Amino acid sequence: MTKEELYAHPGWQWCTFEGAELQTLLLGLQTTFREKLDWLEEAETLTLRLRANRERRAGEDGHLKSDPSDEPPPKL
Repeated sequence: MTKEELYAHPGWQWCTFEGAELQTLLLGLQTTFREKLDWLEEAETLTLRLRANRERRAGEDGHLKSDPSDEPPPKL
């Protein structure tokens, strides 16, 4: 591989903000709707597991709050 070929490789271009944005757009165009749904389901499963783990740890420790979004808003 020559130096020109190495620098022309997309991996170098994707290390910038614009390149990462372009890579995301290209990935979205190449991904099927089913693959996107699968990805969303996996992300939701991960989120639910993290929340359950956080709540379990809060119950064990007793002093950790389970989720800051569960707190009521402060009164003004």
